[in-house]
Amino acid sequence: MAAALVLLLAVLAPGAARADQVPLLAWSSRSKLWPPATIGSEGHVVTEPQLQALLGPALDQGPHNVLLFLQEKLSVEDFTAYGGVYGNKPDSAFPNLEGALSDAGSALVLPAVAGEAAGAVPLLLREHLGAGPLHVDPPTLRQLRLNASVPALLLVRLPYATGSSLMAPKEVLTGNDEVIGQVLSALKEEDVPYMALLTAPRPSRHECWERTQASSSACCLPQVLREVLGTVPGPLGRQLLETGPEPVYPPLQFPSGAFPLLLFWARNLSVARDGVWRDLTDATFGSHATVNLSRSSWGPTEARLVLSYKEVFNSSLTITSHMTNKWFPVSGRNWSSLEWVEMVEGGAAAPVTFNASGVSVPALYSWRCGLLGTMGLLTPRTRPDPAAAHWQLLLHDIQLQAFNVTGRRFSYASDCAGFFSAPVWMGLLPGALLAAVLAYGLHMLLGLRAMDRFDDPKGPSIAVPQTE
Repeated sequence: MAAALVLLLAVLAPGAARADQVPLLAWSSRSKLWPPATIGSEGHVVTEPQLQALLGPALDQGPHNVLLFLQEKLSVEDFTAYGGVYGNKPDSAFPNLEGALSDAGSALVLPAVAGEAAGAVPLLLREHLGAGPLHVDPPTLRQLRLNASVPALLLVRLPYATGSSLMAPKEVLTGNDEVIGQVLSALKEEDVPYMALLTAPRPSRHECWERTQASSSACCLPQVLREVLGTVPGPLGRQLLETGPEPVYPPLQFPSGAFPLLLFWARNLSVARDGVWRDLTDATFGSHATVNLSRSSWGPTEARLVLSYKEVFNSSLTITSHMTNKWFPVSGRNWSSLEWVEMVEGGAAAPVTFNASGVSVPALYSWRCGLLGTMGLLTPRTRPDPAAAHWQLLLHDIQLQAFNVTGRRFSYASDCAGFFSAPVWMGLLPGALLAAVLAYGLHMLLGLRAMDRFDDPKGPSIAVPQTE
């Protein structure tokens, strides 16, 4: 029993760690700092290296005046409980924040960031800007004179409901939103480009789930965050059991015709060089696509999908995906795997190669994943690789089939998200433990036996002498 309890605690520990997640919102007056869909995998928790990869290029290429709103505590439930669609819900607690995201040139919304990663944001900003944080408030900011060419890190601390027992959480959040509006108004008056971030070092303990159980309004559904911040493109939060919209364009086929041998589709395909992103979705799948597939090849055991673009970053760009079809005796079937992805710009002699890890599927199926990119499943072939550090590749909602293609439609899709996730294990193992305890109790009850000997009530009684 003690061993089972230790096993149960080991399984529940990852679930407890997942609670240490906070949202991060970033927006800027400058456009094209982030791709249209930066984080696409549902339920993805951004780690510190991934957060550095997202914010680092934007800090290097974006405005030098950075504004950090650091709230004491913050959770996604704060937005889902007290927010609303901008312009359609007058009682929203975040009208200024929603307006800033609506008018921003580019925005980044991360619903789940690891607590230690969010806590390291001030240090990350200080390293990239080379300037220490300056604590300001709206009156102080109006007295400052900012220069677009001189880096400045402005820190505004915001309280939470726990700091004031006399105010409701919504009132405190509304007050924080008013502070955000005043600070942004002061920046607009000076007419300087800026980048702003809103996050917290730890999550808030919210009672939204308790109110959900008592009422019919599912205020904590993660889809509400999409409505609260509906102006930001890309999927947000977890959307289990939800199907996305049908694609507006057919999959890419090689060779073109009635009998293709290879199919490829993605909701968004973007590349970045030195932090500058280019969206190649329309050039790849649109009605006026300019991508060239003539250098692609196919064989029974190997296939190459070569995407050639004429004008990307003022030069040509070639993206090559190498796939294999191998027999595995253990499973008794062929498996299709994506081995590596190669990127070549112009006439560069040395291509940049990324190995693909875990991208495999039975050859009869197609492979589908919410996110494939250099921030996840694609890693540089050689480490360290200075050339690979300049490039980033992102494919959101990708589906690929290189073998056993019949017609112009994908076969049954095998998703990259495993079925036995941490929540599933958290349900299975406690259930198995309770079943084992129940079985042990039934075994004990079935093992009871009636006594084969009884005292004879008709026999002589035992006399116990009494002494005074």
